Amino acid sequence: MKYLIVGLGNIGSEYADTRHNIGFMVLDAMAKEAGVSFSTMKLAGYTEISHKGRTLCLIKPTTYMNLSGKAVRHWMQELKIPIENVLIVVDDLAIPFGSVRIKPKGSAAGHNGLKSIEGLLGSNEYARLRFGVSDNFAKGRQVDYVLSGFDDDEIPELPALIDKSIQMIKAFVTIGIELTMTNFNKK
Repeated sequence: MKYLIVGLGNIGSEYADTRHNIGFMVLDAMAKEAGVSFSTMKLAGYTEISHKGRTLCLIKPTTYMNLSGKAVRHWMQELKIPIENVLIVVDDLAIPFGSVRIKPKGSAAGHNGLKSIEGLLGSNEYARLRFGVSDNFAKGRQVDYVLSGFDDDEIPELPALIDKSIQMIKAFVTIGIELTMTNFNKK
C-alpha cells in the first residue's frame, strides 16, 4: 500500500529552518532516519521509505508554498495514490508551539499551501499533520513571522517535536487516522 506524505515549505537557503518550512524539516529528518535522500524530480524533491509493509512516498514541493497543489496533484496522479492515503505536514499558527495534531480534513484556515492543494484537488478531504508554530506576531506581521526562524527557547524542543511528528506519520500509515488522533492528539 502506498501513501503520499507531503512536507510543505519553500525551496532556497533563505527559507531553511523557518517556521513555514517545518514540513520540509520533518521529512528531511524522516529520510535521514531511514538512510535515504531526496532526488529532484518533477515539481518536488522525492524519496521513498518502507514502514511495516507500506511504501511512504515523501515529497517536498519545489513549487514554493503558494503553488504546492501542483506538486500534490501531479504526484497523486503519477503514483495513483487516493486522497485518503495523502498526509500533508504543515505549520499551523492556530496551535501553540509544542503541540502537534493530526486531523482527517479541514479548512485551509488562511494557509496558502493548503489553499493551493484544496483548489487543485477540489477537496479538503485529505489528512494533515498540523505542527504548532504559535501566533506571536504583531498585526500585519504574519508573513514575516512564518518566514522567520524559531525562537532561541523553541530550538531545543524541535528535535523531540519532529520525532513525534515522524511517529505520527508512521502511525497514520499503519493504524489509520482515527487511532492516530486518539493516541497523539492529547494535550
